[in-house]
Amino acid sequence: MEKGLIAIAAALCGMGGCVTGIFEGKVAIHAVDAIAKNPDASGKIQSMAIIGAAISETCAIYCLLIAFLLIFVLGA
Repeated sequence: MEKGLIAIAAALCGMGGCVTGIFEGKVAIHAVDAIAKNPDASGKIQSMAIIGAAISETCAIYCLLIAFLLIFVLGA
């Protein structure tokens, strides 16, 4: 029973990483759209998009780390 719950928790952490990738794509789409509408503000838009992508990427890395810890440390 306990190993099943650990597997479910690890799968949920893996889904967190997938969802992060989806929303990073949405950020990129909206950043390109905003730059197309206002090319003069491309520097500010690009820097904010990069900062947002970096913050969400750290969330994905933490989800991956937690999933590995759940599987290899608690699941063993």
